[in-house]
Amino acid sequence: MTEYAGGFPGKLRRCMALGLCCFWPISFLSAQEASIEPVRPSAPVLWRPYLAPKVPPVRAENPVRLRDLVRAGKLYLSAHQAIELALENNIDIEVARYTPIDLAWRVTRAEAGGALPGVPSGASQAGSVASGQGVLGSQAAAGVSAVGTSGALRGTTNASISQIGPVTQTLDPIFQEASTYSHRTLPQPNNVQSVTSVLVQNQRVYNGSLQEGFLSGGSISGTYTDHFLKENAPSDVLNPSAATTLSVFFEHSLLQGFGVAVNERFITVAKINLNTSDLNFKTQVIGVVVNVLNTYYSLVADYENVKAKQNALDVAQTFLEDTRRQVQLGVLADIEITRAESQAASGRQDLVTSQTNLQQHELQLKNLMSRTGVADPVVASAQIIPVDRIVVPENDNLPPLADLVATALANRSDLAAEKAGLRTAEVSALGTKNGVLPALIGFASESHAGLAGTPHTVITPSANGPVIEKPDPYFIGGIGDALGQIFRRNYPTEGVGAFYQARLRNRAAQADYDIDQLSFRQSQLTAEKNIKQAQVDISNAVVALRQARARYDAAVRNRILAQQLLDAEQKKYALGASTPYNVIQQQRDFTAAQFAEISALVTYGNARIALDQATGTTLEANHISIADVREGKVPGAPSSPGASARN
Repeated sequence: MTEYAGGFPGKLRRCMALGLCCFWPISFLSAQEASIEPVRPSAPVLWRPYLAPKVPPVRAENPVRLRDLVRAGKLYLSAHQAIELALENNIDIEVARYTPIDLAWRVTRAEAGGALPGVPSGASQAGSVASGQGVLGSQAAAGVSAVGTSGALRGTTNASISQIGPVTQTLDPIFQEASTYSHRTLPQPNNVQSVTSVLVQNQRVYNGSLQEGFLSGGSISGTYTDHFLKENAPSDVLNPSAATTLSVFFEHSLLQGFGVAVNERFITVAKINLNTSDLNFKTQVIGVVVNVLNTYYSLVADYENVKAKQNALDVAQTFLEDTRRQVQLGVLADIEITRAESQAASGRQDLVTSQTNLQQHELQLKNLMSRTGVADPVVASAQIIPVDRIVVPENDNLPPLADLVATALANRSDLAAEKAGLRTAEVSALGTKNGVLPALIGFASESHAGLAGTPHTVITPSANGPVIEKPDPYFIGGIGDALGQIFRRNYPTEGVGAFYQARLRNRAAQADYDIDQLSFRQSQLTAEKNIKQAQVDISNAVVALRQARARYDAAVRNRILAQQLLDAEQKKYALGASTPYNVIQQQRDFTAAQFAEISALVTYGNARIALDQATGTTLEANHISIADVREGKVPGAPSSPGASARN
């Protein structure tokens, strides 16, 4: 291992790197961060569903261990350690960690079924009366409406959200209860029935219902109502009175909206998306790992390049001093000093350029490994010292192209996610296909009523003498008597029927289905195109790797020859058999050969990384588990710090 500019000797740095690799898993797991998973409320089961889960705040700060790794202003990192820090702290990955959690809650939402339901206003119950109960109930039953008896306290329900295709029934049981208490004073322009010019009512209305939907496309609901009424009308034979109703209603779709597959499509899509989130997360992680590796090895190359430029500058400075001495001795002309100074100035400029590139790549790597980037002064001022080098093996031992393609088709997360997307499109199409059918809904209902109250004798004058009216003894009593009538089924009301609706021409539903299918066909073609492109990408990656190896081998030979030519020219110059111009030219050629070798080395490393990415084996090659990354921890490190480009 070579010594980087400003670093320790190679042997000492190797010992430090081994120590870091041994200490790293312990320090990495020493302090686990808080989870980003929402915490479900802990409360008794009766009101637990009505407490909001606690969602932890974002983890925007760097863990303490990142700063603890900085020693004396330097951060010694292997490639695997840089990957670990990036997978733990990278903002893009942190954002991606929320996606599976969000999709899990979307599954829960889909399993609840239905669009968002409207909420009935409690005020709508305040002005309601049971048919036949009291003066207003009798008027309503007779089709008579008095002035001022409606509109003041009535409300409406909220609208429901619509969607393309049949709407899934609400699968979570819904319990609703509305209780209203009202006091009303109503003028009576015709007091024949009320026998009073001002009707005063005290009313209590209780309305409760329980509804449950089914994935098959039906629903059942039960409703209980209780109207208590006390008023000042002398004509009431029951006052106060209680009117109760208990009803059950069942309906089921028979054409549009019928079937478990249709009504379960959103649940199925949500589950597919949840499973696909692992694939999308893997794609995101691979992108970050590739970016980290490319940046890390670019930084490695920058250190080598700075070292080469520093050596070239040292040689140029030495040559300048030699030239000045020979000019003083009268061996060379004064113009040769200018040439030597020009060479030294060019060397200084090249060194500054290389140092600038190193600082830029160091900044990029810090940004990848840190949540706060250079906002953390400790991280911003630390100098990253890479302890790994790009190692070109003697041979690549690549499997046949067909095997590489098969590996890519089996491992590429983006291709697998695209297949899952086609599956979700197929499931979603069940809704638009079913939506073409007309609506046919069968329903059945049964209700039972009860009425009871305090008896009053009503004397009505007439031409034949006063008429005495008394209530039927069966209705005398309280709420218990009214409920007894319900459960004895004294006053049943039953009904069964069907509702049919068909849109003439039905263009909207047909267009929705055709649009859905055409989009699906386009997605199928795009998926096939991407599979073929993957094959092309692998072929190009193999060619690029082979060309990079050939380029690197040629660059190494060229650098060796340039070194030999420079040494020979310097010897000739020392013996007086060469000119300063020839030495300067050989120095430039050697510097260019060094840069070409470093560039070829980086190109080979990038080509190796790109081949792993094209075949979908980046994570396996770097010993990374998606489950660990999702939790924000990547324990384990390679056995030695001298990793190759593939590590």
